[in-house]
Amino acid sequence: MVMATIRSRIAARSLSPGAKLPSVRGLAASLKVSTSTVVDAYERLVAEGAILSRPGSGFYVASQVAPFSPADVGPKLDRAVDPFWVSRQSLEAGEETLKPGCGWLPPSWLPEESIRKALRGLSRSNGSVLTDYGSPLGLAGLRQLIARRLSEHAVEVSPDQIMLTDSGTQAIDLICRLLLEPGDTVLVDDPCYFNFHALLRAHRVKIVGVAYGPAGPDVEAFSAVLGEHRPKLYITNSGIHNPTGAILSPVVAHRVLKLAEQFDLTIVEDDIFADFELVAAPRLSAFDGLDRVIQIGSFSKALSASMRCGFIATRREWLDGLTDLKIATSFAGASLNAELVRAVLSDGGYRKHLETLRGRLARAMADVTAGLKAIGIEPLLQPQAGMFLWCRLPGDADAAEIARFALEKGVVLAPGNVFSLSQTAGSAMRFNVSQMSDRRVFEVLAEALKA
Repeated sequence: MVMATIRSRIAARSLSPGAKLPSVRGLAASLKVSTSTVVDAYERLVAEGAILSRPGSGFYVASQVAPFSPADVGPKLDRAVDPFWVSRQSLEAGEETLKPGCGWLPPSWLPEESIRKALRGLSRSNGSVLTDYGSPLGLAGLRQLIARRLSEHAVEVSPDQIMLTDSGTQAIDLICRLLLEPGDTVLVDDPCYFNFHALLRAHRVKIVGVAYGPAGPDVEAFSAVLGEHRPKLYITNSGIHNPTGAILSPVVAHRVLKLAEQFDLTIVEDDIFADFELVAAPRLSAFDGLDRVIQIGSFSKALSASMRCGFIATRREWLDGLTDLKIATSFAGASLNAELVRAVLSDGGYRKHLETLRGRLARAMADVTAGLKAIGIEPLLQPQAGMFLWCRLPGDADAAEIARFALEKGVVLAPGNVFSLSQTAGSAMRFNVSQMSDRRVFEVLAEALKA
């Protein structure tokens, strides 16, 4: 009650920033509560940052400083096609909300029992595993495991060329901090994963796009963009592309690498969907030998989004700088997460989980494709693997309007222009087939198209 009273007074501006709060005894008397209750409420509000404690003076309302928002950088887009829109709606949605627009698997599709087993094992570990800081490079055993997994995709890398991160997003953030300055130019696919746009905005760089097709980026357009804009960095997926589900062809990969060498371009290859592949696609990092290609990945898609753990595989001379940046921004590795990931990946059940998962995704892909075609929504490309289906709506319907309509019905969708820097995907939509077992998704889509 005390906290609610103070919060409401601050919200109503009866207590403005800098104003002194009533004394502990005075507020206790006016609210008819104990002084200990007021002390506890004040301490909690201090912890929240709503008020400040000045020893010997009392408590004061904190100044409400508006933080930097990446959404404020760049053009003001309609909220339905903003890079943050799908993430916010999906992450904040309740369990009753359907999320065919999100970028992750349902919890029931993930290896929960393997995670519980690993947690039980770690609970018996020595105290340092549970409580101590981890090495900035990260758990050696997990780095060795990642090196072996990368070799399965013809990426030859030593464990001492790998640094663990808290996520794939942190991996890209650290690389941007190392290699970019505000005002530099970065090349992305069009369409591409929308959080690339959001993260690059936060780094205050210029973003340019290149059209991405069934075999990879349009090479002629790629060459023209490099010649005109001279980007320092190119961020892409080359395993299973997000959002299109496309697979990079060896011919396009070789041409991209030749152009990267010609124009001194560094490439960041996001390989987050590697575990979903039925047949390994060509990797830029494999052809390049991690010379000007940096590979990143994480375990949030096929294992667990709660166990935040990713990695960077790169040439050795860049690791010192990346390590310093990691220490500066997060100090040390999340060793408990790394131990959990290592334990699950080392368990024989994980490969069985992946086999089951790939089959389940293939069946869902077929079912969802048929269900969408029945209401006039056609895939722009039929993926070989993965969970995403990139589609065009019938009659060039406005995907943003469809997404707004669906949200009112409790369905979160991913409209095409969220992924498109050029805003040329207004009638496209990305669907996550793993999140579409509930037939209400198709009913809402059909209703939205009619409306």
